[in-house]
Amino acid sequence: MTTDATTATRFDVDHLLELAIERSGGLTDFGGGNYRAALDVLFDSLTREANLSPQGEALLHGKVLAQLVNRLVIEDYCRRYPEILTQPIDDPLVIVGLPRTGTTLLQRMLAVDPRFYSAAWWETRYPAPLPGEAVEHPASRIASACAEVDQMIQYIPQILAIHPLDAMQPDEEFMLMEHAFMCAMDSYANVPAYTAWLAQQDQTSVYEYLKKMLQFLQWQKRQRGVPDAQRWILKTPQHLHTLECLFKVFPRAKVVLTHRDPTMTIPSMASMAHTLWKMFADAPDAKVVGGQWSTQMRRAVHHAMAVRATLPAGCFLDIRFEDTVTDPFGVIERVYRFAGMPFPDDVRDAMKAWLSHNSRDKRAVHDYTLAEFGLSVEQLERDFAPYRERHILPGVSAAH
Repeated sequence: MTTDATTATRFDVDHLLELAIERSGGLTDFGGGNYRAALDVLFDSLTREANLSPQGEALLHGKVLAQLVNRLVIEDYCRRYPEILTQPIDDPLVIVGLPRTGTTLLQRMLAVDPRFYSAAWWETRYPAPLPGEAVEHPASRIASACAEVDQMIQYIPQILAIHPLDAMQPDEEFMLMEHAFMCAMDSYANVPAYTAWLAQQDQTSVYEYLKKMLQFLQWQKRQRGVPDAQRWILKTPQHLHTLECLFKVFPRAKVVLTHRDPTMTIPSMASMAHTLWKMFADAPDAKVVGGQWSTQMRRAVHHAMAVRATLPAGCFLDIRFEDTVTDPFGVIERVYRFAGMPFPDDVRDAMKAWLSHNSRDKRAVHDYTLAEFGLSVEQLERDFAPYRERHILPGVSAAH
């Protein structure tokens, strides 16, 4: 447990807020939401439970500080350019599913179509201009993001076998949502008290802030001369926990639900989370990671099933992972019909070109076992029985 004076300073909310104000050049408006209370709970959990390494402390301190500075800068831009908050974002196409179900492939193929706005990894990591940087010329942000990705790959090269990390490719809006400080921090560290607290909170404000950040990114794209698109393409498994909030803030959203047997997805996700925990903690316990992610994802998929039952059937499209792998263009055609958009030949050709350079066989095999994370096929089949009965069975489990 890390409890020394440096840790106490790094994870003191008032200290971080003051430092962010200083780094922003004296801006003081952090915007609305429950961010202050969330930081109090998060920092207590990081200090008492996460067993952070010195490197982990420094990385998470820097991450939170940068996000606080981003909030200050974003609020300042919204004050000076009120048209930002009039940017229309009414009907995003949102890909949602368990991790490891083909969501990244679908998102990146669709993002080839210029009729979709998407956020590259560098935009989610650096959504606000850096000091001295013009909105129209984000070269500093892009360079910083590319350098960070290179460092991550150098430190944990196996991450590319798990997720095709690329600063210039579209990625999850999860890092944007993190700016509300009410997202799954257990992606990075062991924080069970924070996770339990988060499960009891109304997360509508997370989505309200996400919409503001997307509006800011959309406004920036227009300043850079990016052609106007018709709608956003979004993607993150985080939405499984909070589908009701997604539809509350984006009532015309269309959700593509991706499905794959949890006996395959949960241990793969546990392997990815354990890999990330190694960046921040001393000797993280693989079985703790496996237990937490299995429990969290079980709750998430069954919560999403319950929320779905209260909404019109036309809000959702179900896609099986196996179909995405074996017939990606058949799946893409279904998505376009669901979205009510034509699928022209030039877009199809552009997607084929992208796929030829980004196929899964160009990356290393992701190697792991269920046992190392304290998991078994029998336990996962039991825990995810309602989900598997609806979306996986009848059919043979991919794990057998």
